[in-house]
Amino acid sequence: MTVQRYELIFPDGDDAGEDIVVVTRTELKGPGGHPVYQDPTGIVRAEIAVIGDRPEVRMLASGGHQSPAAGVQARPLPD
Repeated sequence: MTVQRYELIFPDGDDAGEDIVVVTRTELKGPGGHPVYQDPTGIVRAEIAVIGDRPEVRMLASGGHQSPAAGVQARPLPD
């Protein structure tokens, strides 16, 4: 089964909670050869590989001067 959409969960440094962004699968492959997902703006981009039963997220820069976030988790969404 190929997941078409994920919620990316960005950990927040304070106790305010989490930031969540929904991303959709594109036709692109990332540096690891896995599908690239992005939000509607194209700014948030991630390569997501499912290892075992857990999605592994590699954030991808979409422009200059970006520092990809670390510690991002992915949660699959139903189609």
